[in-house]
Parts: sequence; C-alpha cells; structure tokens
Amino acid sequence: MKNTKKVKWAAVKGMGMAIIVSAFFLPCYMKPVNTGNNMFYVTLNGVAVGCSAVEDVEEYVRKARLKVAGERDSLVMVDADVSVEGEEVWFGKVDSEKTIVSNMAEVMRASEKETLHRSYTVKVNDFTINLSSSEEVLALLDAVLGKYDTEGNYSARLVLDPSRELNVLTTQIVNKEEEQKKEEAENGFYREIGAEASMNQAFAAIEPDREKEFADYELGLISLAYGDMVEVVEAYLPAEELTPLPEAIDQVTKEQEKNKIYEVVSGDTLSQIAEDNGLPMDKLIAMNPTIEDESSTIRVGDEIIVTSPEPELSVIRQEQQYYEEDYDADIIYVDNDDWYTTERVTRQEPSAGHRKVVAVVSYRNDTETDLEIQKEEVTMEAVPKIVERGTKTPPSYIKPISGGRLSSGFGRRNAPTKGASSYHKGIDWATPIGTAVMASCDGTVTRAGWGSGYGYVIYIDHGDGRQTRYGHLSKILVKAGQKVSQGQKIALSGNTGRSTGPHVHFEILIGGSQVNPLNYLS
Repeated sequence: MKNTKKVKWAAVKGMGMAIIVSAFFLPCYMKPVNTGNNMFYVTLNGVAVGCSAVEDVEEYVRKARLKVAGERDSLVMVDADVSVEGEEVWFGKVDSEKTIVSNMAEVMRASEKETLHRSYTVKVNDFTINLSSSEEVLALLDAVLGKYDTEGNYSARLVLDPSRELNVLTTQIVNKEEEQKKEEAENGFYREIGAEASMNQAFAAIEPDREKEFADYELGLISLAYGDMVEVVEAYLPAEELTPLPEAIDQVTKEQEKNKIYEVVSGDTLSQIAEDNGLPMDKLIAMNPTIEDESSTIRVGDEIIVTSPEPELSVIRQEQQYYEEDYDADIIYVDNDDWYTTERVTRQEPSAGHRKVVAVVSYRNDTETDLEIQKEEVTMEAVPKIVERGTKTPPSYIKPISGGRLSSGFGRRNAPTKGASSYHKGIDWATPIGTAVMASCDGTVTRAGWGSGYGYVIYIDHGDGRQTRYGHLSKILVKAGQKVSQGQKIALSGNTGRSTGPHVHFEILIGGSQVNPLNYLS
C-alpha cells in the first residue's frame, strides 16, 4: 500500500516535469507568461488565414500582395480587409509567417476585382481614346498622316511635352529622309574635308545667282503637321475600356460636322455663306440667334457660326504645285469726287490672261487655306477691268415731321378709300393740320404744287438718283428749282387730295422706284 502511494506520486511529478519541459522547449507552443493578449486570430475579407504571435500583420499583407502581383504582367486590384482579434492563452498553436502569407494570397486571388492593363490615353481637344500600347498610339498617329503622305516619308514620334510639369507626351512629326541625312552627317558620312571642301566653297563663291527654272522645283508634299493639340498619358485601365486599333483609326479619321466661326468679309451674302459651307439657309439661321431670316443684314467683321466636315484630328500640310491657269487682273478704280459712293461706271471690260505657276499651297485637311506663288510666267497678259467710282458719302434721311403716329406702312394694304391704291408706295404719319414738314435730305425742289391723288405735293431731287416726295400738304413754302438743306421747313401738313384724314405722306425713290422709307431714315 505504501509502495503504491509512492508510485502514484512519482507519476504525478513526472507528468508535471513533462509539462514544464514542453512549455519551455517545444517551439509551437506559447510560453505561459501573463502579459495580456498573446495569440492573434487573423481574418482577411472575412476568411480566417491563421493564428499569429504578433498583432501587426500589415507586413504579411504587403508580402501577400507582392506574391499575387508577381504572378501577373499587369496591375491587379484586390480587396484587403484585415481584422485581428487577440486573446491571452497559456497554451496554443500559432502559424508560421509563410503559412499566413500563403493563405492571404489565396484569399486575394479569390477576391481579385479586375486586372488593369498598362495602356495609353490619347486626348485630342475634347476627344479621348484608350489604346493598349505606345506602338498602337504611333500606328494611330501615322494612319492620320497616311491619307496625305502616300509615299510614307513622314512618321510620328512621342516626346515629352516641355510645357507640362507632369509626364505628358505630345507629338513630333519627322521627315524620314531628312532624319537619315542628319544622322549620317553626325556619324561622319558625306563630310567634305581638305581640298574637296575648299574647291566646293570656291565654286559656290564665284557661281552667279540665277533664277530658278520650273524644272528646278521639287513638287509634292513639303511639310506635315497635326492641326490639333495631341496629348498622350500612360494609364492603367480595365480591358473593356481599351479600343481596338482599327476602330480607333476609324473614329479619329472619320469626318463629322463641327461648328466653326466664319468672319464676314466685304461682298459676302448670307446665301453665299450658306452655299460655300454646304448648309441649308434654315439651318444657318437656326444656328445663329442674331440672324432672324434670310434678309437679315450682315456687316463686315460679323462672326457667323457655320459647320464644316472635319476629322477628330486634323492635318495641316503644304504642297509645292505646278499648274497653268487663266487669271484675272486686279480691278483698276478711278475715283470721281463729284459722284456719290453709290455711283459706278465700267470704263473698260476685262479679259482673262494665262500663266504658268509654281506655288506653295497650304491645306487644313482637304480645304485650301493659303497660296504663296514661288514662280510665275505670264504667257498672255490679262486686261484689267477699269471702274470709275464716286467718293462722296450718299445723303442720309431724317423723319420729315416731329412726332406724329405711323398710320400706314409701306407695301400691300386694304385701300383706305375708294380709288386709293392697294399698294402703298410710301408711309403715312397721322398729324394735325399745320404741322411743320421739313426736307428729309439736302437737294433741289423739282416740283411744288398740286398733284393728282397727292393733293399739294413737293418733289425733292438729291443728285444721286434718289428723290423724296411729301404729299397731302396744306401749304407749300418752297418753289421748283429752289435748293433746300436737310431739316429746312418746306411745307405744312394737311388733308388735301385723296386722303382719309390729316396726315403727311412720305416717299423715297431710288432709280425711279419707291422703297420702304423706314429702311433709310436715320
């Protein structure tokens, strides 16, 4: 019995020693130190990824991200919502860093949101398009040039935009042949040295200058440039936001209507502007709030909105061209200070000439914008048109009475009284009998007396093919042949002739035909 108790006590002591030894020497178990939380349960995106001996597991997350990213050629976006819960334990098993990182990487793969591809965004004005590589960007830019550079002498390059602080690329167009010559010169090819250089310099100095012949000009394309600012930036984008190259080329080169501003020049009319820009008149009017209808007045310098077909990315080019053409000489004007500016007489009719020309012609896309003649040979001289023209400013017109009410306008109307015309050739102002009537403009009285229908009437000639008439007067204060000045009192209003009440009838005639006076009164 006594021996049995000794055996049991020995067993208890042995077990205790084993526990103590295990606590201190086995690496996968915590030491029983009473220091607060010492085991941490880690979850990532709601999934348990292991037990850690440390609370800060951000380094584990970083390594897991690098592990997943290293498996892709492109940028990977993943969710990484980490939570850590700790507790104090006497005994517990923890996972190694390698295990936790591996588990985290597995969860990240499962929660991978999307793969972002390294790509390039091309911006032209307000238009943007995304391509998968810089090679595709250059292919797009070269395709824009290809319409005009049929021999492939030019190519686009991407260079850093020096005006931007950030890494924004822009375009540079190079002539391949000139670029090759430059490189060869820099590498020492074709360099003239010694006696050869001296002889060439001597011949150049004594060779007389001569005018270039037509055959000396190299015809064809001489310069290319983009007509719009191009910006290119590197980006990481999902695959669905990338545009295939053929579709991108179509979008950038396809012509579409774009608004632009046209500045009115001398001789322009609304109908001509509409025709030149391929616009129906009603569309031109609708696009411009300042234009009420096709008879609206336009003045030199006015800006009118028009549309023109243009691609997203325009090309500006210059071509040296040879052509032969009929041409007109500039009009020769002979000024006559005794005539008004409205008077012109052709003294010599023109005749076209013929010439040979080499010129540099500038274009924006397919529209000619400028022409500079380099060489011209006239084979038949043109005969100029000679025009004699007046220099005096034509007279202005003022309302012939003060006050009054406009009672009848110019044009068609219902006849106000029997025998009266249904087409009114002037305008009427209702006013009391005896109101002063003044000359609307300087001139000479050609008639002053009774006129059928008009009652007492005055005609004044203004010396420029224009006349004014004043009817239904009660008293005439001037006589035929008398010169009058603008604003001079010439009569009193009345109700004579075919009239429905006291008023003044006023007409303006140009070339013998009545016009609406309201368009001429100042």
